Amino acid sequence: MIEKAPLKPCLFVGASRRELKALPDEVQAEFGYALYEARRGGEPLSAKALKGFGGRGVLEIVEDFDGSTYRAVYTVSFAGVICVLRAFQKKAKSGIAMPKSEIDMIKTRLRAAVTNYRARFRTGGHKR
Repeated sequence: MIEKAPLKPCLFVGASRRELKALPDEVQAEFGYALYEARRGGEPLSAKALKGFGGRGVLEIVEDFDGSTYRAVYTVSFAGVICVLRAFQKKAKSGIAMPKSEIDMIKTRLRAAVTNYRARFRTGGHKR
């Protein structure tokens, strides 16, 4: 029998859980499945590297629904855990670039994730 690897914990940074829960149910389901794939150690087909973050450590999932575009951003930069940094509806009507304010928020939450990870996973054990 093939053993399945345990799911990685999924940490929500800042208000990212509340942001995700505020999205339409269909979008939540798509993002939820993509995050499940990431927790299993894979990379969802819908994920792509977020530009400006140096490689594939910070990924975004893009979902179109009912004429709107939604994004969820997460990081796999930490061993054994994924961190959801942001979930939102794209507001701009033109262009695909992420607004600077969103990039700044993601950078702030990524810094918070680093601090959180060090406190929870590097100080002698996993705290819950």
